Amino acid sequence: MKKLKCGSALALTVLLCGTALVMPEVALAQPEAADPLTDTIIVTGQRTAVALEQQADPVAGHATAADAAALVAQLPGAALVNNGALSGQVQYRGLFSERLSVHVGGQDFQSGGPNAMDPPLHYVPVILLDRITVSRGAAPVSDGPGLGAAVNARLKQVGYSDSASMTPALDLAASYRSADDGLAAGGVVGLASDTYRVNAIASWEEGDDYRFPGGKAGDTAYSRLVYGLSAGMRHAGNELSLDLRRQETGKSGNPPFPMDIDFFDTNFARLGFDGSIARHAVKLQLAYTGVRHAMDNYTSRPAPAMPAMFRRTDASADTMNGSASIVFGALQIGADASWVDHDVTIRNPNNAAFEIGAFERVRQSRFGGFAQLSGETGGWQGDLGVRLDRQRASMADPQVGSGVPAMVQALATATAAGNRPRTDTTWDLVARIWKQEGTVRPRLVLSRKTRVPNAIERFGWLPVEASGGLADRNIYIGDQNLKPEVAWAAEAGVDLGEGAVTFRPSVFYRRIDDYIQGTPVPMSMMPQIMIATMNGDSTPLIFSNIDAELYGFDGDLAWQIVPALRFDATVSYVRGKRRDAPDNLYRIAPLNGRASLTYGGEDWSVKAEAVGAARQRKVSSFNEEPTSPGWVIANLWADWRISPSLQISGGVENVFDRRYADHLAGINRVANSDVAVGERMPGVGRSGFIRIGVTY
Repeated sequence: MKKLKCGSALALTVLLCGTALVMPEVALAQPEAADPLTDTIIVTGQRTAVALEQQADPVAGHATAADAAALVAQLPGAALVNNGALSGQVQYRGLFSERLSVHVGGQDFQSGGPNAMDPPLHYVPVILLDRITVSRGAAPVSDGPGLGAAVNARLKQVGYSDSASMTPALDLAASYRSADDGLAAGGVVGLASDTYRVNAIASWEEGDDYRFPGGKAGDTAYSRLVYGLSAGMRHAGNELSLDLRRQETGKSGNPPFPMDIDFFDTNFARLGFDGSIARHAVKLQLAYTGVRHAMDNYTSRPAPAMPAMFRRTDASADTMNGSASIVFGALQIGADASWVDHDVTIRNPNNAAFEIGAFERVRQSRFGGFAQLSGETGGWQGDLGVRLDRQRASMADPQVGSGVPAMVQALATATAAGNRPRTDTTWDLVARIWKQEGTVRPRLVLSRKTRVPNAIERFGWLPVEASGGLADRNIYIGDQNLKPEVAWAAEAGVDLGEGAVTFRPSVFYRRIDDYIQGTPVPMSMMPQIMIATMNGDSTPLIFSNIDAELYGFDGDLAWQIVPALRFDATVSYVRGKRRDAPDNLYRIAPLNGRASLTYGGEDWSVKAEAVGAARQRKVSSFNEEPTSPGWVIANLWADWRISPSLQISGGVENVFDRRYADHLAGINRVANSDVAVGERMPGVGRSGFIRIGVTY
């Protein structure tokens, strides 16, 4: 009986030991080997080899929820900011949203809506996911700007084969979840030779309002369709690739937000070159993402009592970016640029004269360059990188219709009087060192990282609940004079063991100057306070620069008790505090963790798992953040590889049907639900799950 592989996880297999991956002859594209500063989540159905355990058989995971962000939340240091079935965000060591560098299919892009209902992982259906990698600590400068870690999601595609003739390949799956009667089906089908590859990719998902102990959570249904093409050609070590994809998100509920998704229609295009020029490794990329979005407060949830309160928001975001890098021995240098056009208009469908340009033709551009030096000596590896970015942002003068209240019209006029473009020059520095081999493998990351204010934080002139995904019922106002955030960080850890027991603890400290968070609007801004009061919030917040710090620890433990029995555990703790006032940072995950026992043979396994979090009382008083109690739930999972091409996974989550609510879950805004208005959204109740996968 063979050993179970390292770091099996609830929804996908989590490889936490630094891995080398072995693929079928024709399957998903060949991956790169992970280093000790990267955690990798691998899709089920792939055969893998873990560096510390030869010939380890896969222990299939369980993609129960539609949201890929929930998968990353299983890693040490990570947590889920749950804003809806398709709108979750990853928090990593206290940072989330645009403070993390998140890429999907090699692209980074602007969210389409002012409330980030489509954060980047919204565009990663789990059934199409190949792998997600998360940098342990600050991301290297080659990953682009961002305050903390890098999260890279890679979608499935057919890889090159070892034959000169075109060979068919497929990877298909279907799943069902009883909590929301959620159905998902999709995968990749294509042809490949040793020179060419081409494949189609598609998925469809649909779910109803989910069940919890006490009833149904109203307005949580969702639907999503994805389809596209991928092709590649390689010759003499050079590869040219093209990816085209479209995602159509249908009506989907978002109880923590004032509106629900009507639609997201999003197009992706990416052209890449990976090879060499004059014997120097070169990477080139051009990419485009176009998002068209609408949301409203009357289609999916109970409509407002008065016609004057009906609202529909139409938004768009177009992102163009390009990058180039070249390697000279141990030195990599590169340049990248991005251009974003963003528009948001608020309307009342019952009044054609009611129209507000909340974010009128926002234009953002960035031009950056970096240099990164890598080396190895005496068993130690490391890299040192620096990058410089020049960023510019502007907004056209706000336009409002004649049906808009006079006070809002006056505020639009006042905003236009002080409106002007903003420019920032930022620089980042990251040093990483680690030991790759041995039973004691230390690692250290030192960094200075920056982030410029986003469009919501800088140009939010109208007091509305546009918060970039905070979903906390507060009304926010932007400030064009915001400074970029600057974070100084030290993160250290050690990987212990390479046999039956491995332990990977880490500690970190991050000091952030000019951290951007909501603070009470000063009385000098009385027009904004009055408009916010008319909109239901007499204590609005303004995005402000404060001083903050984040520190904590996380780690994971794996123990191969006997060849058939394995114990795995993770723990994460982060503390967020203001340095300029006696308060805590807003929306920080409490102490949390998970532990599991997995028993199995060569082609099957069963797992019992406990997941929980401590109570969170260290909350932000300035943001009126409620505390939360602790909770623990139990899950059971089973996997059976019937043949090399057919695998069945299933199980039960929340076995004892416990009612609980995670601290980072959003607050319910929807009436006529079994969740009270103002209550934190509960987790799902007892739910069965089954998934069938076929590969060839």
